[in-house]
Amino acid sequence: MIEAKADALNSAIRQLDIVAEILNLESAIYEILRYPKRSIKVSVPVKMDNCDTKVFMGFRVQHNDGRGLYKGGIRYHPGVNLQEVTALAMWMTWKCAIVGIPYGGAKGGICCDPHKLSLNELERLTRRYTSMILHDIGPYKDVPAPDVGTDSQIMAWIMDTYSQIKGYMVPEVVTGKPIHLEGSEGREEATSRGVVYCILEAAKKLDLKLRGVDVVIQGFGKVGWNAAKLLHMQGLKIVAVSDSRGGIFNGKGLNPVKVFEHKMKIGSVVGFDGARELTNQELLELDCDILVPAAIENQLTETNAENIRAKMVAEGANGPTTPEASEILNEKGVFFIPDILANAGGVTVSYFEWVQNLHREHWSIEEVNGKLKYRMTKAFREISETAKKHEIDMRTAALVFAIGKVAEAEKLRGLWP
Repeated sequence: MIEAKADALNSAIRQLDIVAEILNLESAIYEILRYPKRSIKVSVPVKMDNCDTKVFMGFRVQHNDGRGLYKGGIRYHPGVNLQEVTALAMWMTWKCAIVGIPYGGAKGGICCDPHKLSLNELERLTRRYTSMILHDIGPYKDVPAPDVGTDSQIMAWIMDTYSQIKGYMVPEVVTGKPIHLEGSEGREEATSRGVVYCILEAAKKLDLKLRGVDVVIQGFGKVGWNAAKLLHMQGLKIVAVSDSRGGIFNGKGLNPVKVFEHKMKIGSVVGFDGARELTNQELLELDCDILVPAAIENQLTETNAENIRAKMVAEGANGPTTPEASEILNEKGVFFIPDILANAGGVTVSYFEWVQNLHREHWSIEEVNGKLKYRMTKAFREISETAKKHEIDMRTAALVFAIGKVAEAEKLRGLWP
């Protein structure tokens, strides 16, 4: 991947500054939204398989609870730091407001490389981290979920650790759990399915015939792989995909399922038969109809924005485009589906899982996907209307819509004491 040299937190604050001016936010409300309500940093000692003890840095940032309890993923990645987690928590606040779910934003993470840890080491790390933030999370306080480098198994360990200490099972303390531990149907594909619903709505808005259009996807993890599969099923042509080792291209189209099977065998999409290899930088600059950045932050920057030739960008990742790049691409006429809208499917189905857990219910896949489609298409149309009303681009419109809702909630609640 292109290194995320730009500071994600600076990008998030610059976005807030732009919207504060448009909405003429009161200075007090602006200050409340600019800073997280709580930032937690813990050192997590773990006994490794060789009996040595290694200390990892862990974080949990709770940005805002004006509209409801905190919600946000936990990522395991070598690049995790407090600034990144703070930016992601802020974006989560806006994302929850966009799809109208009663949550505020949070985010967590541990600075580690999960690929270099054994399963037993990952479990010990997860359980120790959970015990250290135990009093800061809870089903009515802060509900974690999977993110980069984490999965349903790690959520199961968090849930079990919390439940063991509480003395009874509390499935609603996390979302993204395995189905056998009260996880929700459709959660694995939810973020990707939300991206696809937004692309379908954008196509209607732009009068774009989707069958056979070229799609490029950066990142072939949970979001990228499922987006590729779902778009392929809709008749779109996936011409290039990539992961951290590099990318592959075939102008006639790739079969996402076969690429996924190849990756499961060798650990990368690179080397797939019948495809030309290329770098992530080259992949981003391919001539295509739709580009889906589904990797990490700050991949589209002022350095490469002029070279982007996609007609539409649907952001599967959080913060893949810097403000400078957004401005350049808007001037070029690229249609953006911003991250806080496009990838909100994950937190939406997380909300569905939490509701199911609270009521000890289990919804069918049809019910989950139907509710997800309704919320995503409604949100897309509301953002489109906001863009038209204020004569602004979709990213700014999404931020105006979301920040406006959070600001109004803070104003109505007032200050105590």
